[in-house]
Order: sequence, then structure tokens, then C-alpha cells
Amino acid sequence: MHYQAPLADIQFILNDVLHAPTQLLALPCFAEVDADLVQQVLDEAGKFVTHQVAPLQAVGDSVGCTFDGGKVTTPPGFKEAYQTFWQAGWPALACAPQDGGQGLPAVLEAVLFEMLSGANHGWTMAPGLLHGAYECIKHHGSEALKAEYLEKVATGEWLATMCLTEPHAGSDLGLVRTKAQPRSDGSYRVSGTKIFISGGEHDLTDNIVHLVLARLADAPAGPKGLSLFLAPKLLHEGTRNAVHCERIEEKMGLHGSPTCVMRFDEATAWMIGEPNRGLNAMFVMMNAARLHVGLQGIGLLEAAWQKADDYSKERRQMRAPKAQMSSAPDLISEHPAMRRILSTQRAWIDGGRVLAYRTAIELDLLKHHPDADRRDTAQRWCSLVTPVLKAAWTAQAFLGASECLQVFGGHGYVREWGIEQIVRDARVTMIYEGTNEIQAIDLLVRKVMPDAGLGLFTLLQTLGYDLDPQVAAHAAFLDQIAALRRVTERLAQAAPGDPQLLYWVADDYLRALTLCLMSWAWLQIGHATQGDASATHGSRWTEPASAVRHWVLPEFAMRLHIISARLDGGGA
Repeated sequence: MHYQAPLADIQFILNDVLHAPTQLLALPCFAEVDADLVQQVLDEAGKFVTHQVAPLQAVGDSVGCTFDGGKVTTPPGFKEAYQTFWQAGWPALACAPQDGGQGLPAVLEAVLFEMLSGANHGWTMAPGLLHGAYECIKHHGSEALKAEYLEKVATGEWLATMCLTEPHAGSDLGLVRTKAQPRSDGSYRVSGTKIFISGGEHDLTDNIVHLVLARLADAPAGPKGLSLFLAPKLLHEGTRNAVHCERIEEKMGLHGSPTCVMRFDEATAWMIGEPNRGLNAMFVMMNAARLHVGLQGIGLLEAAWQKADDYSKERRQMRAPKAQMSSAPDLISEHPAMRRILSTQRAWIDGGRVLAYRTAIELDLLKHHPDADRRDTAQRWCSLVTPVLKAAWTAQAFLGASECLQVFGGHGYVREWGIEQIVRDARVTMIYEGTNEIQAIDLLVRKVMPDAGLGLFTLLQTLGYDLDPQVAAHAAFLDQIAALRRVTERLAQAAPGDPQLLYWVADDYLRALTLCLMSWAWLQIGHATQGDASATHGSRWTEPASAVRHWVLPEFAMRLHIISARLDGGGA
């Protein structure tokens, strides 16, 4: 029951729902990226994911990474698969040709990493930070650093890490104590300990490029006193830098990915960007990582759904209630309780794909579109939707995978079927790259409230331009926008008098916006499937569409009720 790349579904969302090739062909840099090329790239990606990465899922969990005297060995087959991966050019898919990349759209990279995460989350953690590190070095590194490291990172020949967290400081980066001392040759000596470093040490590549937040001696306190440094595992001449892996963590899941405690003992490093402005450079990496974590959620939920759907079509159990009874047991896929689980999770996967792929397309438009107003719209979309994707779809990956495990009954709780691994692996996505609570605060406090929701509702209004209020589904979505606007206006009025208000309701607000966007995504799917016999064949799209209406969207009213109750004086 290995993961199978769901290419037909992916291509339907890209081509029929989002019309991605048409949008991308309008950009001069993608003038040759037509539907045929997109399909060719995705077909080859699907083959690699299905045949070389997915079969390593179980061994990654059962054997895991091993630590011996500062060295980390990855599970059997991981190194060989990674060498094939980077030599085939997959990490460089969306990087610039002058940097060793292929110059293809970001949306193709997004699809690739969604599939990789579903096939083998532990293995995919290794290249998962490459694109963010590439963008960070490209936009903030010196010419000397770019000459030395940019192409190696772009191609994936060298892997990269993001070293933020310290033992005493989790998400509060202002508490970072790692120190950096300047040297006469322009380099620095970095000293300190970082924890929870994914891929801090491994045997997949010869060198590892560590991007490290540290503090200069004269830096101001807090996050505004942080600088960013590049500290490689190996220096120019091939000698080992003073970067040491002290241990790897024993984790609930992701056993195929080494989570390291790293000690920098006056390690040689070079500054990226300006002094005391390290977070500006690092956030380029973190924002890219947050979209990819949202894609991890979609991929993991797809993997769990595939296992549950396959099992439901093999397992016979009792008689399903129906008009004509028989004495023979039925497949559990015929039982309403199981169909509800499967169609609901299917709805979250399909809706998430529409939003995540649209976000990746908007990143390309933000980067390459000639019209400034269109770039502003793309920036607004990415700013508002990225925290939603990260928080909502990682939560759904864990909760939905647990629901999929329920389809197996007792068999799901044992390791034989592999579904429990997905549940364990998915849990961390709600925590890293900024916890889901931080995403909600970022959305409401930093993205929505500064202009009292003007940017958000400008965006939502554009989504409703072509809708007909006489159509029930269209009217329901427009009503959601109006209701969310009313509660946002009330929050903007009340927040100055209650400093804690926004923090109490941030999670509910993010969830309400998530459901509003889900409603829109399924309107787009419905429009694409209307009158298309191939797309609407059987219950492929109709059952999850029904699940959205009956079991997903009703939560919207509940979330607004919780927020309104708080505004009316309820709560703690």
C-alpha cells in the first residue's frame, strides 16, 4: 500500500480549475511552459516519487537515523535516493538558470514537494529547506558567498539547515544567546547551541550549509539585535568547521529525519545581509518553509486517505444499511460512517490543493508579472493565505489522518498497515516553522488588524466578482464574506480597549477564514466539473462536494459565534 502520485487529480486542479498553464504563459519568463510541458514534468516527478521515495517510507520509520560519535547515518536507501534526486535536477526545478536551476514555475516545485511529503515525509525533510536557503543567499548574501554556495544549494548538491531555536528559547527568537565575534578577515566566529535542527548532520551530502541566527557583542537586546550567518560544515579547503552534532532527538515520528542538537564552537561563519537585521533575511527562508509545510499537510492527508480508501474497498464487515438487504457482509466502503470519513478528508485535500497551488502561482506572479497592481494583489494573497494553509492543513493532516486510521479499526493501531506512522509523522507539522497558534496570531494581529481588514476584504471581494447571488452556493459564499466582515469590524473597534481580545479569538478567526476559502475553492471545483462527464464520473467530485456542504462549512457559524460571544463579554 505504497503512496501513489495522484497525477490525474493534480493535473485537473492545475489545468481545469486554476488554468495554471494559461496564467503562466502570460509571463515572458514562462513563455514555453505550456500544458504539455507541465504534464511531462509532473509525470516524471510522479514516477520518481512513487518508485524511488515511497518504498523507503517504512524502513525510514522502523530503522530510523543512527548517531555515533557525532556522525549520523540515515536509513538504508535514503542516501542513494537523495543522490539520484539532486543529480536528476529536482531540487533546482524553480531556481534561476544562471544559478544552476531550470527556471520553471514555483507551482511545479510545490506539487513535487506535496507528493514527496505524502510518499515519505521523513526523507523529504532533507531537501525541504533548500529553496528557502537558496532565496535567502540569493537575495541577501554577498557576491563572494553566492559564488561559493548559491549553485551548490540551488542544485541540492549541498543541503542546508535553518538554525534558530535554542534550549531556553522556543518561538521567542529575541531570547537567542548564540554569539558572533568579528575577525580581521571579514569572517566571524559563532558560538552557541541550537536545538531541533532538522538535518543538522547526516550522510546524504558531503557538505551542509548552516544558516544561523546569532548576536553581535554590541547588538541591541531582543529580535532587532539578531544577525544571520552562514556556517558550513566543511570550509573552503575541505577541513571540518567547528560545528558539532551532540545528539539526535528520540521523537514521536519522523524517524527518518535526524533532528539534531548542534554546537557551534567558534565556528567560522560569514554574515548574510546587514548587522542586526538577520530576521529580515531569515524570514525569506521561513515564509517559503511555511507554504511547504502547508503542502506537507496536504500530502500527508492524501497518503492517509489513499491507505484508508484502499482498505475500505477490501475489508468486508457486517451489512450496510440499504433498501435491499442481503446476508453477505458488505465492503466497509459502503457503510455511511466510513463514506463520511473518506469524503470529508477528500474534500479537505482537494480544497487545499486549489488554495496551495493558487498560492504558488501567485508567488510566480509576484516575482515576474509586469503590472505593479497585479503584483500587489499577489502579495496580498500570499501574505494572508500562507498562514491559513500552514495552520489549517497541518491540523487537518493530523486530525484527518487519525480519522483515516479509524477506517482500519484495530488494524490501524498496529504498525503493519502504515497508517499509524502517518498520524505520528503529521503531528510535528502543527508545531514547527511557527506553531499553528503563532500562525493565527500572525494572520489576525499582524495581517488583518493593521488596516481593519481592508486588505483581506479587498481580496475576498475579488473572489466573489463573478458569482451570481441567485445561485445558492454563490449566495452562501457571499454571505460568509459579509458575516466575516461584520465580525472583523467589531474586533477592530473593540481591540484597542482589550489588549488580549485578538489573542483569545485568533484561532477561531483563522478557522473561519479557512472555511470561507474552502467554500470558494469548492465553487471553483464545481464550476470546472459542471457538464464535464470525465471529471464528474461516478462520485469522485460529487461526494466530497456534498461533504463540504454538510460536514465542513457548518463549522463557520460556530467559529463566528465563539468570536461574537467573546466580543459580547463571554469567555475567561
